Amino acid sequence: MVGGAFALGIQEFIQSNKPSERDRLVSERIPVQFTHGGSAGATTAPDFTAAAEQSVHGVVHVKTISANRQYDPFFDFFFGSPYRNSPPNQATASGSGVIISEDGYIVTNNHVIQNAEKVEVVLNDKREYQATVIGRDPSTDLALLKVEAKSLPFVYYGNSDEVKVGEWALAVGNPFSLTSTVTAGIISAKGRNINILNEKFAIESFIQTDAAVNPGNSGGALVNAKGELIGINSAIASNTGSYSGYSFAIPVNIVRKVVADLLEYGEVQRAFIGVVLENLDAKLANSKGIENIKGVYVAGLNAGGAAEEAGIKAGDVILKIQDVQVNNLPELQEQIGRFRPGDKVNITVSRKGQNMEIPVVLKNKNGDTRLIRYTESVANELGAEFITPSERELSALKLSSGLKVNKIKEGRLRNIGIREGFIITHIGDKPVNTIEDLTNAMKSERRGLLIEGVYPNGTRAYYGLGI
Repeated sequence: MVGGAFALGIQEFIQSNKPSERDRLVSERIPVQFTHGGSAGATTAPDFTAAAEQSVHGVVHVKTISANRQYDPFFDFFFGSPYRNSPPNQATASGSGVIISEDGYIVTNNHVIQNAEKVEVVLNDKREYQATVIGRDPSTDLALLKVEAKSLPFVYYGNSDEVKVGEWALAVGNPFSLTSTVTAGIISAKGRNINILNEKFAIESFIQTDAAVNPGNSGGALVNAKGELIGINSAIASNTGSYSGYSFAIPVNIVRKVVADLLEYGEVQRAFIGVVLENLDAKLANSKGIENIKGVYVAGLNAGGAAEEAGIKAGDVILKIQDVQVNNLPELQEQIGRFRPGDKVNITVSRKGQNMEIPVVLKNKNGDTRLIRYTESVANELGAEFITPSERELSALKLSSGLKVNKIKEGRLRNIGIREGFIITHIGDKPVNTIEDLTNAMKSERRGLLIEGVYPNGTRAYYGLGI
């Protein structure tokens, strides 16, 4: 018994002098620090102040006013209306725009100014201007405005091809009419098609970001960390109508081309390869015996199209446009969308496992390489050939001027009943003397055209043409 008690006493003495786990951790003094991030040498968050300062003054608030009548203006013209002499209700909306030159050219979204009868622009320094719509391109959702001003701050173009997924970006705009708002995020993806543009030849190859974008940001700038313009904010993906983490911008390389076309031709020059394409996935690759799942699959060719004439074949896989790799249909459309009819581009294809570079001369939608000015485009759309009436014709009808419909083809004028020989004298209350007068009316009217004129037998007629 004495021996057992002695042994227990020795064990208790040893345990009481053994350091605890807590004492061990304290003695080792595991390094810890405060999380306020203010200590010298600590890693800091990216600094966007320079990029914001460089871009915020070049982004404007775009305000639009449109008439909101609840009656048919053509019915009103012919039959009268109690609202004839009363001012229409006005609907207002707002968005953003980006100044791209010091002499007042501004890029915005087409959907921001569509149907607007009046467009106002407010600069970051609170100066206000009336803006003229130079041109619109619904297929890319872009529009070009002009204000009469000089020495304006503007945002420099960047290069959207160099944008990398994961890099920082800033969205600058006027969400909910909160002017000069800057938000930050990263590039989440490129070449996104969200099927938002309801146009036959729409180009959707959006840059996706998680920078907060809300209603009112449309038409604003997406800039990189250097303050260079890399996109025009256009849409969000949301179940609520407000930002939910996904926003989409039109790549600036498309913007540059659209702006250049509108300034030079008044019409965007769309180029086409003339192919039927499919996105290449594992299922399609297996069915066609394709080993590398890269590029865009050529499922068919348009007869007489650019691709067929150049030697591209059904079953080829398009890998590159010039030196830019393409892995889906939106990326391919984006690259082709930067060229005009008549341009020669090198297209790299894979055929039965062998890569080859094929030069292709792009064509327009009519199947040739001509560049079409806006006046020609309007004439084609209306389906008519116009000439200036002779002095004898004008004198016989007691007209001072007009524009004669010389030939009628399939088109919008035939659909509304206009026949050959009709001399257009007015569009609404504006006199028409030239095809330019007609095209300017097509540009300026947002709701519809009232065409007034006279036939060779003296019969005066009126036609309504919807826009």
